[in-house]
Amino acid sequence: MDQSYLIKPLLDKDYPVISHGNGVFLYDVTGKKYLDGSSGAVTASIGHHVQAVIDAMADQASKVSFVYRSQFSSVPAENLASKLMNIAPGDINWSFFVNSGTEAVETAMKISIQYWQEVGKPHKNQIISRWKSYHGITIGALSLSGHAERRRRFETLLEKSPVVEPPYCYRCPFNLQYPGCGLKCAEDLERAIEEIGADNIAGFVAEPIIGAAAAAICPPDGYYQRIAEICKKHAIHFIADEVMTGIGRTGKMFAMEHWGVTPDIICIGKGMSAGYSPIAATLVSESIIGGILKGSKIVMSGHTYSANPQSSAVALAVLEYMESQDLVEHSRVMGDYLLEELLQLKTAFPFIGDVRGKGLLLGLEMVEDNTTKYPFATDKAVTTRLVELAQKNGLLIYPASAGIEGVGGDAIIIAPPLSITKEEVDELISILEKTLKDLQGLL
Repeated sequence: MDQSYLIKPLLDKDYPVISHGNGVFLYDVTGKKYLDGSSGAVTASIGHHVQAVIDAMADQASKVSFVYRSQFSSVPAENLASKLMNIAPGDINWSFFVNSGTEAVETAMKISIQYWQEVGKPHKNQIISRWKSYHGITIGALSLSGHAERRRRFETLLEKSPVVEPPYCYRCPFNLQYPGCGLKCAEDLERAIEEIGADNIAGFVAEPIIGAAAAAICPPDGYYQRIAEICKKHAIHFIADEVMTGIGRTGKMFAMEHWGVTPDIICIGKGMSAGYSPIAATLVSESIIGGILKGSKIVMSGHTYSANPQSSAVALAVLEYMESQDLVEHSRVMGDYLLEELLQLKTAFPFIGDVRGKGLLLGLEMVEDNTTKYPFATDKAVTTRLVELAQKNGLLIYPASAGIEGVGGDAIIIAPPLSITKEEVDELISILEKTLKDLQGLL
């Protein structure tokens, strides 16, 4: 192309042009092959060019692709909602379909606040969140996000929602060590509630495993059990943002299952349609919907493309394909193997400070000094260099943030499609090792 008018992430950068994909691999128009080690943006969870999904997409397109949710329901949307009711934990029975994870989070905020209005407690109208988090790029979801760099430009528009410290054991914000810490990071929610007042708080939102803001940080055992206790004690909805972690990514259908905790609301996206069509969902408990049914009977939210039959049919086909291939369990098995291999790389490269995560959502944090955990200087652009070197070598990885302040830290996420084979994991590790050697030569 002589001139591109497409607004890209970097306006003046030349990006490779994609041609096609197959399984865990992508190919650009020059024929170069890339191992998709990040599933795009932790999205393409069943791999590329899955015929069963393509067939479902074509079949639905031959019938009807769009109807407006205020005029019609559709068989694909109804079937998808039933499927999600069956796989979701506890009494999470109801689905509100939207187009992106950001919209799912915004809808969760609105449903939580509306519930308290419906039951006569309109003053419970704040949603609080943690630092070191990312919940979306619209103003509401960005307000919840404790991601310093992404907040910076729009701070004057945002609410001061992040008020709780993260469960970041590698860099404990309280300078304590688990288990002697007494789960201070969980107790920090209690502190925040006392300061704001439980009567003013509708819900608390958290990513079960922190994604883009912190490269797969997992909390210590007991953390979410205590979080759930605190929320229940103060009549505050616990909202799990599973947009990145949900639908098998961590070796469970929902990441919260690792801790045996059922939230009041769950947000899903990304792997829900595995990148084949835009769709996400806010999954809501029977008790919350019951309160609204006794009142206005209307959830005050919606989008033009909400619950459209085309995307619903695609998501349903993805879920059915995952079940037929047992990809949730495969994610656990391959994730354990990949984690072992990444830990081996950590011993070989002293600038890898931490390896963490569950299933096929794994993170590496890089540091200049492994003993003090001192981060690299920002001007060294370690994350950017690593991502670019990996792509040059034929591996796609996902940039993430690190560091207790959310700036001045370097990290990446490794999150290949759940369908990846052991041989493909070995290939991923081989390319990553070469890339780390290339980076080492530049530091």
